[in-house]
Amino acid sequence: MILSTTDVIQGAIVEQYLGIVTAEVVYGSNALRDFFAGIRDIIGGRTGSYERVFQRGQQDALDELAKRADRLGANAVIGIEIDTGTINIDQTGALLLITATGTAVKLQNPQDRR
Repeated sequence: MILSTTDVIQGAIVEQYLGIVTAEVVYGSNALRDFFAGIRDIIGGRTGSYERVFQRGQQDALDELAKRADRLGANAVIGIEIDTGTINIDQTGALLLITATGTAVKLQNPQDRR
């Protein structure tokens, strides 16, 4: 499965557009991680624990996007965009939301062009 942020795959011909695919990943907040992130806010610096959560979340969202596109018969997803956000539950907690969206396509097999 080819995953690309571009609308075109160089040298490939789109045989069929199969539709928009979207994948969502939601992670709960973690009290210990939030505590250390709060300390980082005070003293400055990067919050590695949250960076790792977002890295893992983006990869999980891309993996799910590929699975959903595969179910449509796609061999590529083009024009991928990844968005991140939060869902506030109450005053004490939030969920991290990572969404990947793209267009599932069937690329022409290079051997078919001979």
